[in-house]
Amino acid sequence: MKFPEFQQKVHEEIDQVIGTDRHPRLEDRKAMPFTDAVIHETQRFGNIVPLNLPHATTADTNFRGYFIPKGTRVIPLLTSVLYDKTQKRDAFMPFSAGRRACAGESLAKAELFLFFSTLMQRFRFQPPPGVTDLPLTAIVGITSSPTPYKLCAVLR
Repeated sequence: MKFPEFQQKVHEEIDQVIGTDRHPRLEDRKAMPFTDAVIHETQRFGNIVPLNLPHATTADTNFRGYFIPKGTRVIPLLTSVLYDKTQKRDAFMPFSAGRRACAGESLAKAELFLFFSTLMQRFRFQPPPGVTDLPLTAIVGITSSPTPYKLCAVLR
């Protein structure tokens, strides 16, 4: 909705790979790099949970000139990782940072792809008549949520 040219590209990729005669399948994801990238960027930008679970250092550590004693509680701020303009990595970690991965990550990624590609296969999303701009600011608390707005889902 905010970037209709990206939505159009996703529609084109879906039409080319899946068509309209069948539902999206997990196997389609490999042939849909642009759609996958849009999902990743949406997750990065959306950043629903800005803080990770608390961890503790397992040994005395020096980090960027700071001494951190063994056993110190550390709460990673994922927002700082996701919005760091100096780091543009191909690897995107929406489910955590560090060695421990989310147990449901592969299931969540699969479901996200299926839901998103199915919705995009069937609908074009646009602002309601008379609305020219959509807010991208979040309401921040323990979690981040989008500023409420209305949208139109138009059958393709």
